[in-house]
Amino acid sequence: MSVALKNIVIFVTDLVKAKSFYVDLLGLPVAGQSEMLIEFFPGAATTLGVSLALHEDARSLVGRHTGITLKVEHIVGVCETLKSGGVNFVEPLESSPWGKMAVVQDFDGNMIALVDR
Repeated sequence: MSVALKNIVIFVTDLVKAKSFYVDLLGLPVAGQSEMLIEFFPGAATTLGVSLALHEDARSLVGRHTGITLKVEHIVGVCETLKSGGVNFVEPLESSPWGKMAVVQDFDGNMIALVDR
């Protein structure tokens, strides 16, 4: 039997606002979009999605730390774009022995870590 990770989903309340964060500000490449879901990273074996939280169980998952870390090229410039777009930084961009890192919130409060390596 073969098992592989297909996708990871972040639940949101507003797909338009989510698109402005994930596409316009963060710059994630769109793999596909429907009325309920936007998928990112076309051609990747595993995709990231943002989906409307339509069910009670999904709504309870909106606005939390996702445990997701994205590797970002040009992290300083990306963080500047996010700041100018009104994104909340839970942890500001800082340097550490393992590289640069920041933790940001999307417009629903979902937290995502950004690293440069």
